Amino acid sequence: MTRDHSDPRPLVDGDRGEPGRLRSQFVPGSTRWAVRRAQWTAMGHALEDQDRPKIAIVNTSSKLSVCFSHLDGVVDVVAEAIWEAGGLPLEVRTVAPSDFVTSAGRKARYLMPTRDLIVNDIEASVEGAVLDAMVCLSSCDKTTPAHLMASARLDIPSILVIGGYQQGGTYAGCSVDIDTVYESVGAVKSGEMTVRQLGELADSAITGPGVCAGLATANTMHVLAEALGMTVPGSAPTRADSMPMRARAADAGRRIVAMVDEGLTARKVLTPAAIENAVEVALALGGSVNCIRHLAAVANEADLDMDVVATFEERGREAVQLAAIRPNGPHQVWDLDRIGGVQTVLRTLLPRLNGDALTVSGRTVAALAADADDADGTILRRLDDPVRDEPGLLILRGSLAPDGAIVKVAGAGTARRQFSGPARVFAGEDDAIAALGENGITPGDVIVLRGMGPRGGPGTVFAASFVAALNGAGLGGKVAVVTDGELSGLNHGLVVGQVMPEAADGGPLAGIREKDVISIDLDARLLDADPVRDGAPVRSGRPADERGWLGQYAALVGPVQQGAVLRRPFHS
Repeated sequence: MTRDHSDPRPLVDGDRGEPGRLRSQFVPGSTRWAVRRAQWTAMGHALEDQDRPKIAIVNTSSKLSVCFSHLDGVVDVVAEAIWEAGGLPLEVRTVAPSDFVTSAGRKARYLMPTRDLIVNDIEASVEGAVLDAMVCLSSCDKTTPAHLMASARLDIPSILVIGGYQQGGTYAGCSVDIDTVYESVGAVKSGEMTVRQLGELADSAITGPGVCAGLATANTMHVLAEALGMTVPGSAPTRADSMPMRARAADAGRRIVAMVDEGLTARKVLTPAAIENAVEVALALGGSVNCIRHLAAVANEADLDMDVVATFEERGREAVQLAAIRPNGPHQVWDLDRIGGVQTVLRTLLPRLNGDALTVSGRTVAALAADADDADGTILRRLDDPVRDEPGLLILRGSLAPDGAIVKVAGAGTARRQFSGPARVFAGEDDAIAALGENGITPGDVIVLRGMGPRGGPGTVFAASFVAALNGAGLGGKVAVVTDGELSGLNHGLVVGQVMPEAADGGPLAGIREKDVISIDLDARLLDADPVRDGAPVRSGRPADERGWLGQYAALVGPVQQGAVLRRPFHS
C-alpha cells in the first residue's frame, strides 16, 4: 500500500511502520509541526518536500582518520538517490572512533565505549526528531556494530552502506599495509628495525581511504552486516570510494525509501535466523574475535532471546574454514571482493544457513544466493574441500573461562595445538612490551593481560599492540597470550581473548598468579589453570574515580558475554 504522505492524523506510539502514514507527519497546527516548519523552511526545504519520507543519513565522518575521510562525498551520493526516490535526505553526524587514532588516549579505554555512544547518539538524533528511516555510513571497527545496534533498538527501516577497505603501498620493494606497520613496532623493540625505517614504512603503508585491508574487525563487521541482511546485496567487501562502492550507496538511498512504504523495519531482518547466518559466515571465514561480542550486542538490542556465545560454540562443532584471508593466510580481502564477496560466501554456505531469512532488499538469503557466483575453489573453498576441517573461530571453556573465551584459530599459524606453560601476569600491555624489550619474555610463557575488559578499564584496554609487538619480535608462535583486554582482528598467533567472566567481575582470571600453569587445548577446546583459586576483582583502572563518559560507562556496562551493552539502570 502506498503511503498517503498528507495524512494529518496524529502520531502515537504503535504507528511505526503502519501502512498509510509516515510517523514523521505531525498534526498541522500543532507546536511540533509549526516549529519544525519554521526551521526547515529557513533551511530551504519547500513545503511540499517536507511531506516526503524523512530519511536520516548517519554520517560517521571525521578528519581524524583515513577510515572516514571519503564519507562526506558518499553522503551526496546517498542523498541524491533518496531525493530521486521521493524521500527527504537529512544528514546526521555522530562521533567517529578510529582504532588506530582514538586508541591513543587512556590506553584505548574510549574505543569500546564509543560504540555505545554512537548508538545513543543516533537514538537522540533520529528518534528525537521522529525521522522515518536511516541509512548509516559504516566504516571503522566500532561504527558498523553501532549502526546495527541502533537499527535494532529503534526498529525503523534501516540500511548500512559499507565504507570499504583502503589500499596499501610499497616499501623497499615489498607490498606493505597498516598491518605491516603495526607488527613492525615489535621489530624496533627487538632491534631488527630502526625508528627511521619504521617511519618510512608508515609513510608508505596507506595509499587511499578506508579501513584496514585485512579481515580484521572492520572488514569482518562489514561482511557480517551483509550476512545479516542489513546491506544491499554486493556491498562487502569493497574498496573504499570505488565506483562499485558508490553504486551500492546509491542503491541503498533508493531502497530505503521503498522500505518505508513497505514497512520493512530492522527487526524484521535482525532475527535469530539472521544472527545464526552471520555466525556461520564468521566461522567459515575466520573473522575477528571481536565480532562475537558485537553480534551479542546486536541480539541484545533487538531483544532476541539467544546466547550468541553458545551459538558460536554449537555451530562451530560442525563448521569448517573456507578461506585463508590475511591475517589468516596468503589471500587478501580484495581477492574475496573479486570473486563475488559475501553473496558468493552465502551461496557456498547455503546448506548451513537459514535461507528464508529476509534481507533489506525484500528478498530472502536463498533467493539472493541463487543469483550469486559459485566459489572459485581457491580464494573461497567449497564445503567438501575446506581450508581446514574446523571453523576459523573457536570457543574455549574450562576452569579459567567458565563462560567462554575465543581463539582465532584461523590466525594461529604454526602455534601448537596444545600449549601449557607458566603464567607471566601483567596489568597492562606497556609493562608487557617493556618486558619484551628487556628479553623478559621467553618461549613457553603464557602471558596474562587482565583487568582490561569493559568493566575493568573501564572501557576495554588495548592488549592488541603487545600481541603485534610479540609477533614483530619473532615470538608469536612460541608464547601464548590470554587476556580480557581489547584485541585487534589483525592479531595472530596463539591468542585467547575475551576471557569470560572478565577479571573485574571476579572471574577465575583474577586469581592467576605468577608461575601458575595455564593450559590451552584447541582440540579439546579447553582453557584451564592449575591451581584454580578465587581472586578479588582485578581492574587496570579505578572506575569509581572516573568522571565524564568513562565514569558513566563504568556504571552502566553489562557483561561482555552479553555484548557489553549499557544496562537499564532503573526498573519500575
